[in-house]
Formats: sequence, structure tokens, C-alpha cells
Amino acid sequence: MSIDAEVLLDWFTEQARDLPWRRPEATAWHILMSEIMLQQTPVARVEPIWREWVARWPVPSAMAASSQAEVLRAWGKLGYPRRALRLHECARVLATEHGDVVPTDVDVLLSLPGIGAYTARAVACFAYGQRVPVVDTNVRRVVARAVHGREPGNPSSRDLAETEALLPTSVPRAAKFSAALMELGALVCTARNPDCARCPLPRCAWVDAGRPAAEVVRKVQKYEGTDRQARGRLLDVLREASGPVERVRLDLAWTRDPGQRARALDSLLVDGLIEQTEDGLFALAGEGA
Repeated sequence: MSIDAEVLLDWFTEQARDLPWRRPEATAWHILMSEIMLQQTPVARVEPIWREWVARWPVPSAMAASSQAEVLRAWGKLGYPRRALRLHECARVLATEHGDVVPTDVDVLLSLPGIGAYTARAVACFAYGQRVPVVDTNVRRVVARAVHGREPGNPSSRDLAETEALLPTSVPRAAKFSAALMELGALVCTARNPDCARCPLPRCAWVDAGRPAAEVVRKVQKYEGTDRQARGRLLDVLREASGPVERVRLDLAWTRDPGQRARALDSLLVDGLIEQTEDGLFALAGEGA
């Protein structure tokens, strides 16, 4: 079974969300920032911070001129702050080696710091309108259900080829089709409680098969009490401080498990998100000198 491109494109034209990074004035750099921010983070949390970043850092060289600490503070609580550091590094490379312009070629994009297979293709497709398969969890779910009649399994090398085979031959239509697939997975064909009554597709192999359950049930990752939460609490202290702080300030930020706190602190140091000064204080990256 395939996916009716005409039907999906018509639905997308009528139902697509008016997201600011989809507007004509959004540059490739703006779209790249949105893609980095949106990884494992809801649109509602990303949009206000993305708007602030576009105003503050409209081009890569503007971000490159800022410190790592400034970028980490501006990242706020989006989560997975290593993305912010990698984006700062990417901005520096774009400013110094690419004339402040985000490349159009997928392979060149893949060579940039922090840019993986999904992000490179998303920028090529959504910023430059190229006919390349863009596969995130939403796309994988729609393709697995509508075409193969099952819930998605683990990501594999087949995902790109299977998605590319569905793309219209017309380059502009292919780029829009990629966005439509993603939107369908985000709004209708969701992981939990898919709204099949609202689905525009005339046929779906998964529905025809009786909506079979996933063969492997994935555990929902908790956040409360995790090392990730501990890391976030420690980072909050440093983001709110005007300079390096004593270890006791960090100890007070996470008192439930000293061993976990120490582990979280060590991981932040290893990841380069924070640094320790010569006199034993702690600061955000770039502020420890």
C-alpha cells in the first residue's frame, strides 16, 4: 500500500499549523535553530524561545560572537542543553568557514557540529525545498501504519529508502509532502490515541488490519528523580548566578541523593556544559576563567 500524495497535500494546505519557522521570511539558519530546539521538545515550549533567538542571533556570526554561557542561559529549560553548545559550535563553523550561510548539500550539512542525519535532511528539505526523505518519529509512525499495517519498530536503515519511495517526483511537491507526513503524525496519527476519524488518508493498512498493537511495548521514560533532573537543577543554579559559585550552592540544589548529585555534576563537567575554576568554584562553560 502507498500513501495518496494528492489527498495528503490538500489536507496539509488546509490544516497545517502556522508555525513561524514555516513562513517565507524564515531563513535556513532560523530553520536550523528550530530543528535543533524541536528535538524531543514540544512546539509550545520551543516557539517563544525560538523567537527570542531569531531576534538576538539572526545570523550564525551573531551567535558565534556570544559566549557559550550566554547561549546556555538563553536555552533556559528546553532540556538536553548539549544541543545549545553544539549549535553554538555550529554557528562558529558557519560564520568562519561558510560565509554565514547554512549549506544546501546534505553531506556538507552532516559535517557540521551537532548536525545528524535527520537535521541535515530537514534543513535541506524545509529550508531549501529539496527532494530528500526526512524521517522523524512522526514520519516513521505514519509510514509504518499507513503503508505496512503495523506499529513502528526500532529505527533502521530501511526507513530512509521506504520514505523516499513515497515522495512525489516533483521536487516542490516532495518537500511539501515531507512536511505533510510529519504534520499528520504530530496532529492525527499520534503515538497514543490516534484520531483515525480525522485522518485524510482514504486507506490505511494499519486500520485495515484492525489496528494491531506494537510487538514491543516501549517504557515511558520518567523524569522525576532521574540524573537528568539532577543535572537540570545544578544547571539552574549556574544559569541564575552572575558568576562562578561554591560547591555548597550546588549541593543545596539536589539534596535527595548525594551520590546522584556527584554523578550529575561529573557528567556536566565531562559534557563541557560547566567548568571548574582553579580555586574550586563552578561556572557555566566559558565563565570559569
